[in-house]
Amino acid sequence: MYALVSPEKTQLPAGSVVRLPATWQEYQRLCEQRGDGSIPRIKYRNGEVLLMSPLPVHGRDAHLIANVVITLLDHDGREYDAFTPVTMTLPEESGIEPDYCFYIDNWQAVSGKKRIDWRTDPPPDLVIEIDVTSYSDIEDYLPYRIPEIWLFKKQNLLIYQLQGIEYQLQAQSRYFPNIPLPETIARCLQIAYDRNTSAAIRDLRKQLSIG
Repeated sequence: MYALVSPEKTQLPAGSVVRLPATWQEYQRLCEQRGDGSIPRIKYRNGEVLLMSPLPVHGRDAHLIANVVITLLDHDGREYDAFTPVTMTLPEESGIEPDYCFYIDNWQAVSGKKRIDWRTDPPPDLVIEIDVTSYSDIEDYLPYRIPEIWLFKKQNLLIYQLQGIEYQLQAQSRYFPNIPLPETIARCLQIAYDRNTSAAIRDLRKQLSIG
């Protein structure tokens, strides 16, 4: 299968990334052409679009790490909202599609909303990005002022937090300061790949109850 990007059709082999110069209007047309689907992923920045067709491992890892977050929040009895897929846009400036978004501190600000205005509503508190094909770039989130981003890359969890006007790598999450997240997620991934996701989450619940 070969890559094809035209006004009539977009077709990408799994795992491929295509970068093209584009206007904001061309980016919008590509999004409209895709319709309600989530493939390919489409990103707009600095007068160009990036298109990516994810591999199966991308979705599996995103689903598992999101379930880890949900399990930790539920264990603490915390309220939250979560979104996937979601397209975040700032007209003429940025368009991006994180793998998962969580509202934790600000869940009440978006409760019941069918649409979120990224210019006026608060951003998600936590974003999860799975980088299998070098498509992800932490700097893409600067216009939205996301407080914390988890980047899962080369089987490692990297935690970035917004510090002033840049993202800085941190050892812990502000939302789960007492959880050794890289080790916890590595354990869950090992169990998930040896058995399945449900076994990994059951093990996590057991570890939390013991702790």
